[in-house]
Amino acid sequence: MIILIIEDDNETRDYVSAGLKEAGHTVDSARDGYEGLLLAKEGKHDLLIVDRMLPDLDGLTLVKTLRSASCTVPVLFLTTMCGIDDRVEGLNAGADDYLVKPFAFSELSARVNALLRRPRGTVEQKVLQVPGLEIDLMKRVVMRSGQVIDLQPTEFRLLEYLVRHAGQVVTRTMLLENVWDFHFDPKTNIVETHISRLRGKLNAGKKSDLIHTVRGSGYMIHEAA
Repeated sequence: MIILIIEDDNETRDYVSAGLKEAGHTVDSARDGYEGLLLAKEGKHDLLIVDRMLPDLDGLTLVKTLRSASCTVPVLFLTTMCGIDDRVEGLNAGADDYLVKPFAFSELSARVNALLRRPRGTVEQKVLQVPGLEIDLMKRVVMRSGQVIDLQPTEFRLLEYLVRHAGQVVTRTMLLENVWDFHFDPKTNIVETHISRLRGKLNAGKKSDLIHTVRGSGYMIHEAA
């Protein structure tokens, strides 16, 4: 796949570029927004990785310009702008995903692979729901019984995966592979720790359990019987 990185920080651009090339991708790069826009308009790229704070033309305007020109290439914002409003603004501008610096390359790689697997022009589901719980994927907001639940990025991905498989048993291995992009057992209690934290946040105010342990198998999310 051909990926365009639009990033003015040399260290970040070189680091991401090297990692993607090692993964077998062809990588082009631009150091400012105007150069990036010209390259993106060539239409040869399968994915754009864009910083928001770029010289000459900021990333937000760049993406809006591409979308107004009916460019459907997937866009991943990679930025230090980490506020909820920043993420919402970026996604509403036309980005398909949003990753905040500093970041782990394994997570960037997993997000890149997910975007590249997505058929061009596919309409993604924007809201996931189970009884009493709603996840707005565009705004990255979780609500339970009308109350906003503040989740860390990994907790959000964990909950999203569980809700996408509501009513099904999700194994520890499935979570390691799809939430953490681990294709081996790290021999830690990382899954159990995050499940416990997520439960605590979802159950605040003495709400009933949504995440249920299926002994010897994994976890399942559903409303208490």
